[in-house]
Amino acid sequence: MTSLIHPSSTVGKSVQIGKNVKVGPFCNLDGNISIGDETELKSHVSITGNTTIGKNNIFYPFSNIGCDPQDLKYSGEESFLKIGNSNTFRENVTISKGTKDGGMITSIKNNNLFMTGVHIAHDCKINNNNIFVNQVTLGGHVNILDNVVIGGLSAVIQFVTIGSYSMIGGMSGIDKNVLPFSLAIGNRAKLRGLNLVGIRRNNFNKDEINKISTIHESFINKQIDLSTNDKVERIFHEYKSILNEKLGHIQK
Repeated sequence: MTSLIHPSSTVGKSVQIGKNVKVGPFCNLDGNISIGDETELKSHVSITGNTTIGKNNIFYPFSNIGCDPQDLKYSGEESFLKIGNSNTFRENVTISKGTKDGGMITSIKNNNLFMTGVHIAHDCKINNNNIFVNQVTLGGHVNILDNVVIGGLSAVIQFVTIGSYSMIGGMSGIDKNVLPFSLAIGNRAKLRGLNLVGIRRNNFNKDEINKISTIHESFINKQIDLSTNDKVERIFHEYKSILNEKLGHIQK
């Protein structure tokens, strides 16, 4: 089956479209763009810049993908956006490409859900299986690891890392790194304990949960400043064996 492109949509000469792609009404594709097989653009979707999109993604109306960074230092450099497979981008999602201060690339891996109005700023790195609830905002250079849930109307400040299997409560302001497996709530958000709901949903056994709890409590009791990256590296190292088993790669 060949791709279906609605006649009201505009597709630039440099756009490469895979098999069985559906481009709905009033979309604009303009730039060095590659779109993988089985991807669907519902309608009124804008994709620009140097943007690579994998397979089986869905873009809902008024998504703005690959747009220029909202960074005053950006001066038109040829930066990039790379999106993996099986992601869903709901209405009014905006994703900026990278800048020279962040390695020139914004990257999103696989199986993520971006609900209405989510903003992903320049140079963010997003791993797999994450959920961003309505109106979540990520500042530049934010790292989201795997299986994270960020509640609606929450904002994450620049250069923050959010560890795997953590949950951010709605309307939270995150200005420090968040430990794996944590529940963080508030403005400014503080750790409130383990993300037990998320951990159990991801089929961790009792022994694993007890080990996570022991590590977690030891760091909380020490009141470590999570805004310092070298300290966070030491903390994440404690979780490495558990994360390796579940995710199949080293988390830092």
